[in-house]
Amino acid sequence: MDNFLTAGFCESISSQFPDFRDAHAINENEEIGGKATREKVRTLGDAFEQLDDLVRHPEFLALVEHITGVPHLHYDPYYFGGGTHENCDGQDLDPHIDFNYHPVTSQHRRLNLIIYLNEGWQEDWGGSLQLHQDPYREPDEDEIVTVNPSINRCVIFETSEHSWHGFERIALPDGKKHFSRKSFAVYYYTDTRPPDETAEEHSTIYVERHLPKRFQAGVTLTSEDTGEIKRLLRRRDQHLQRLYRDNQELLSKLNELRYSGGGTRKSMALPEEVPTDLKSAFRMIQVLRHRVAEMEASTSWRITAPVRAIKRLISGKY
Repeated sequence: MDNFLTAGFCESISSQFPDFRDAHAINENEEIGGKATREKVRTLGDAFEQLDDLVRHPEFLALVEHITGVPHLHYDPYYFGGGTHENCDGQDLDPHIDFNYHPVTSQHRRLNLIIYLNEGWQEDWGGSLQLHQDPYREPDEDEIVTVNPSINRCVIFETSEHSWHGFERIALPDGKKHFSRKSFAVYYYTDTRPPDETAEEHSTIYVERHLPKRFQAGVTLTSEDTGEIKRLLRRRDQHLQRLYRDNQELLSKLNELRYSGGGTRKSMALPEEVPTDLKSAFRMIQVLRHRVAEMEASTSWRITAPVRAIKRLISGKY
């Protein structure tokens, strides 16, 4: 939807968009990256306060419900994963489906609403939103809808187990490197969702991009080609490292819970009445196992060792 906000209001929001700061650009690998986010929207200025008032207003919620057909929507006051997003030159976002439950309220995530704030953005600069039918397929077999992130353009799409989306790599021309891809995002939730759309809890699931078509047998690689291959491999390695780190943190937490009362690893057995905090940890295991399965499906690397370790921990087989 173009011209989503009044021109003057959109201009006010753009003028109050926060500056890029390293403190807000820590990525999932705990490194300073090229994406900055702000979730405390109301601290950014009066225009953002008004925007926050708008997207939570009952009349606006009713309008979104009417447009999408999804009833009983809840606005997210935490802006978990939402708020302002700014991506610099060279950034892209692999195809993914979003986490499906709110980490605090446990409500079902149902809709993404994104407002783009990029004055004069050209399509050949990259950064276009891509909505995929199936990113596991080769690009020429996948159906992809592309949306240029033009200023005051709003996109609303459903969050499901098939709502694959990402954006193209930003490639700004010389003289435009100071530009960045800016947007505002808010996500909506419901208390329930249809059973046939309900899945086990999972975090964001990525599918790494395929090699570009130019990589064929017999081709002579240029320095640009080798740089592209290294970048893709580095991203895949980062995904695997993050998964291993999450797995290790979970194993440590489980060990702490299981052996906090004393005893040895071999002699300790799970009690018949499992404490609430341990039940919560076991639920986390199911989420992690789902993530491992999804990661294995999206990469040629085999990472079954973490799953085996979790199974041994649960069963007490050491």
